[in-house]
Amino acid sequence: MQSFVQNYGYFALIVLSIVESAMAPIPSEVTFGFAGAFCTVAVGGSSHFSVWAVILIGTLGSLVGSIIAYEIGRTAGRTIVERWGKWILLTHQDLDAAERWFAKYGSISVLIGRILPVVRSAISVPAGIAEMKRGRFMVLTTIGSLAWVSLLTGLGYAAGSNWQRVSSDFHKAQTPTIIVIVILLAWGLWHRIRTVRRHNAS
Repeated sequence: MQSFVQNYGYFALIVLSIVESAMAPIPSEVTFGFAGAFCTVAVGGSSHFSVWAVILIGTLGSLVGSIIAYEIGRTAGRTIVERWGKWILLTHQDLDAAERWFAKYGSISVLIGRILPVVRSAISVPAGIAEMKRGRFMVLTTIGSLAWVSLLTGLGYAAGSNWQRVSSDFHKAQTPTIIVIVILLAWGLWHRIRTVRRHNAS
Protein backbone atom coordinates (compact mmCIF):
# COMPACT_ATOMS: atom_id res chain seq x y z
CA MET A 1 0.00 0.00 0.00
CA GLN A 2 2.86 2.39 0.72
CA SER A 3 4.31 1.71 -2.72
CA PHE A 4 0.87 2.43 -4.23
CA VAL A 5 0.84 5.83 -2.52
CA GLN A 6 4.43 6.51 -3.52
CA ASN A 7 3.90 5.58 -7.17
CA TYR A 8 0.46 7.11 -7.76
CA GLY A 9 0.45 10.03 -5.32
CA TYR A 10 -2.81 11.88 -4.75
CA PHE A 11 -4.75 9.49 -6.98
CA ALA A 12 -3.79 6.62 -4.68
CA LEU A 13 -4.83 8.65 -1.62
CA ILE A 14 -8.32 9.36 -2.86
CA VAL A 15 -8.85 5.77 -4.04
CA LEU A 16 -7.69 4.30 -0.74
CA SER A 17 -9.71 6.76 1.35
CA ILE A 18 -12.90 6.06 -0.63
CA VAL A 19 -12.49 2.29 -0.45
CA GLU A 20 -11.56 2.32 3.25
CA SER A 21 -14.55 4.46 4.19
CA ALA A 22 -16.82 2.17 2.17
CA MET A 23 -15.98 -0.55 4.75
CA ALA A 24 -12.94 -2.21 3.14
CA PRO A 25 -10.23 -3.43 5.56
CA ILE A 26 -7.63 -0.82 4.66
CA PRO A 27 -5.76 0.84 7.56
CA SER A 28 -6.12 4.59 7.11
CA GLU A 29 -3.48 5.01 9.81
CA VAL A 30 -0.85 3.74 7.38
CA THR A 31 -2.23 5.55 4.33
CA PHE A 32 -2.31 9.07 5.76
CA GLY A 33 0.57 8.68 8.16
CA PHE A 34 2.75 7.65 5.23
CA ALA A 35 1.38 10.49 3.09
CA GLY A 36 2.14 12.93 5.90
CA ALA A 37 5.70 11.68 6.04
CA PHE A 38 5.99 12.18 2.28
CA CYS A 39 5.24 15.85 2.80
CA THR A 40 8.76 16.17 4.19
CA VAL A 41 10.50 13.48 2.11
CA ALA A 42 11.02 13.76 -1.63
CA VAL A 43 8.81 11.46 -3.69
CA GLY A 44 10.53 10.04 -6.73
CA GLY A 45 13.53 12.16 -5.90
CA SER A 46 11.96 15.47 -6.89
CA SER A 47 8.46 16.38 -5.72
CA HIS A 48 6.74 16.58 -2.35
CA PHE A 49 3.22 16.08 -1.12
CA SER A 50 1.39 19.04 0.35
CA VAL A 51 -0.01 18.66 3.87
CA TRP A 52 -3.11 20.65 2.98
CA ALA A 53 -3.68 18.68 -0.20
CA VAL A 54 -3.36 15.37 1.66
CA ILE A 55 -5.88 16.52 4.29
CA LEU A 56 -8.30 17.86 1.67
CA ILE A 57 -8.12 14.76 -0.52
CA GLY A 58 -8.33 12.40 2.45
CA THR A 59 -11.36 14.17 3.86
CA LEU A 60 -13.11 14.27 0.49
CA GLY A 61 -12.37 10.60 -0.20
CA SER A 62 -13.58 9.60 3.27
CA LEU A 63 -16.81 11.51 2.71
CA VAL A 64 -17.44 9.86 -0.66
CA GLY A 65 -16.77 6.37 0.71
CA SER A 66 -18.99 7.03 3.72
CA ILE A 67 -21.84 8.21 1.49
CA ILE A 68 -21.56 5.00 -0.55
CA ALA A 69 -21.82 2.89 2.62
CA TYR A 70 -24.65 5.08 3.94
CA GLU A 71 -26.69 4.72 0.76
CA ILE A 72 -26.18 0.95 0.75
CA GLY A 73 -27.52 0.80 4.29
CA ARG A 74 -30.41 3.13 3.51
CA THR A 75 -31.56 1.49 0.28
CA ALA A 76 -30.75 -2.18 0.88
CA GLY A 77 -30.30 -2.62 4.63
CA ARG A 78 -33.80 -3.83 5.46
CA THR A 79 -34.02 -5.97 2.33
CA ILE A 80 -30.78 -7.71 3.25
CA VAL A 81 -32.06 -8.42 6.75
CA GLU A 82 -35.37 -9.74 5.41
CA ARG A 83 -33.68 -12.14 3.02
CA TRP A 84 -30.49 -13.13 4.79
CA GLY A 85 -30.93 -11.92 8.37
CA LYS A 86 -30.46 -15.36 9.91
CA TRP A 87 -27.18 -15.80 8.06
CA ILE A 88 -25.73 -12.42 9.02
CA LEU A 89 -27.15 -12.60 12.56
CA LEU A 90 -29.50 -9.63 12.27
CA THR A 91 -33.22 -9.36 13.05
CA HIS A 92 -35.89 -6.73 12.57
CA GLN A 93 -35.61 -5.98 16.27
CA ASP A 94 -31.99 -5.00 15.63
CA LEU A 95 -33.10 -2.57 12.94
CA ASP A 96 -35.72 -1.07 15.23
CA ALA A 97 -33.12 -0.74 18.00
CA ALA A 98 -30.70 0.93 15.57
CA GLU A 99 -33.37 3.45 14.58
CA ARG A 100 -34.13 4.26 18.21
CA TRP A 101 -30.43 4.64 18.97
CA PHE A 102 -29.79 6.98 16.03
CA ALA A 103 -32.90 8.97 16.86
CA LYS A 104 -31.34 9.77 20.26
CA TYR A 105 -27.59 9.54 19.74
CA GLY A 106 -27.10 9.51 15.97
CA SER A 107 -25.20 12.78 15.69
CA ILE A 108 -22.66 12.05 18.41
CA SER A 109 -22.32 8.44 17.21
CA VAL A 110 -21.34 9.51 13.70
CA LEU A 111 -19.11 12.36 14.83
CA ILE A 112 -17.16 10.32 17.40
CA GLY A 113 -17.32 7.14 15.34
CA ARG A 114 -15.48 8.79 12.46
CA ILE A 115 -12.36 9.23 14.60
CA LEU A 116 -12.30 5.72 16.08
CA PRO A 117 -10.36 2.92 14.38
CA VAL A 118 -12.56 0.12 13.00
CA VAL A 119 -15.76 1.95 14.01
CA ARG A 120 -15.11 4.78 11.54
CA SER A 121 -15.52 2.44 8.57
CA ALA A 122 -18.63 0.73 9.93
CA ILE A 123 -20.72 3.60 11.30
CA SER A 124 -22.12 4.70 7.93
CA VAL A 125 -24.20 1.59 7.23
CA PRO A 126 -26.29 1.67 10.44
CA ALA A 127 -26.71 5.42 9.96
CA GLY A 128 -28.18 4.69 6.54
CA ILE A 129 -30.39 1.88 7.81
CA ALA A 130 -31.73 4.20 10.51
CA GLU A 131 -32.35 6.80 7.76
CA MET A 132 -30.41 9.54 9.48
CA LYS A 133 -30.88 12.80 7.59
CA ARG A 134 -28.42 12.93 4.71
CA GLY A 135 -27.39 16.54 5.29
CA ARG A 136 -26.61 15.97 8.95
CA PHE A 137 -24.76 12.74 8.17
CA MET A 138 -22.58 14.43 5.56
CA VAL A 139 -21.73 17.42 7.77
CA LEU A 140 -20.81 15.27 10.78
CA THR A 141 -18.87 12.82 8.62
CA THR A 142 -16.91 15.67 7.07
CA ILE A 143 -16.02 17.12 10.47
CA GLY A 144 -15.00 13.76 11.93
CA SER A 145 -13.04 12.74 8.83
CA LEU A 146 -11.25 16.09 8.73
CA ALA A 147 -10.15 15.64 12.35
CA TRP A 148 -9.00 12.05 11.77
CA VAL A 149 -7.12 12.69 8.52
CA SER A 150 -5.51 15.82 9.95
CA LEU A 151 -4.31 13.91 13.02
CA LEU A 152 -2.78 11.08 11.00
CA THR A 153 -1.23 13.40 8.43
CA GLY A 154 0.20 15.59 11.20
CA LEU A 155 1.73 12.59 12.96
CA GLY A 156 3.29 11.40 9.72
CA TYR A 157 4.59 14.87 8.95
CA ALA A 158 6.10 15.17 12.43
CA ALA A 159 7.78 11.79 12.06
CA GLY A 160 9.15 12.64 8.61
CA SER A 161 11.83 10.26 7.44
CA ASN A 162 11.44 8.27 10.69
CA TRP A 163 7.89 7.26 9.77
CA GLN A 164 8.79 3.63 9.18
CA ARG A 165 10.06 3.28 12.75
CA VAL A 166 7.16 5.28 14.18
CA SER A 167 4.69 3.19 12.18
CA SER A 168 6.23 0.00 13.54
CA ASP A 169 6.00 1.31 17.12
CA PHE A 170 2.42 2.41 16.49
CA HIS A 171 1.40 -1.06 15.35
CA LYS A 172 3.08 -2.65 18.36
CA ALA A 173 1.19 -0.29 20.65
CA GLN A 174 -2.05 -1.31 18.93
CA THR A 175 -1.60 -5.00 19.75
CA PRO A 176 -3.32 -4.89 23.18
CA THR A 177 -6.20 -2.94 21.67
CA ILE A 178 -6.56 -5.43 18.84
CA ILE A 179 -6.62 -8.32 21.33
CA VAL A 180 -9.39 -6.62 23.33
CA ILE A 181 -11.37 -5.94 20.14
CA VAL A 182 -11.08 -9.57 19.03
CA ILE A 183 -12.29 -10.78 22.42
CA LEU A 184 -15.22 -8.36 22.36
CA LEU A 185 -16.10 -9.37 18.81
CA ALA A 186 -16.02 -13.05 19.76
CA TRP A 187 -18.28 -12.39 22.74
CA GLY A 188 -20.58 -10.25 20.60
CA LEU A 189 -20.78 -12.96 17.93
CA TRP A 190 -21.64 -15.60 20.51
CA HIS A 191 -24.30 -13.32 22.00
CA ARG A 192 -25.75 -12.56 18.55
CA ILE A 193 -26.00 -16.24 17.66
CA ARG A 194 -27.97 -16.93 20.84
CA THR A 195 -30.22 -13.92 20.28
CA VAL A 196 -31.00 -14.78 16.66
CA ARG A 197 -31.66 -18.43 17.52
CA ARG A 198 -34.10 -17.39 20.23
CA HIS A 199 -35.78 -14.97 17.80
CA ASN A 200 -36.12 -17.61 15.06
CA ALA A 201 -37.46 -20.17 17.53
CA SER A 202 -40.22 -17.84 18.80
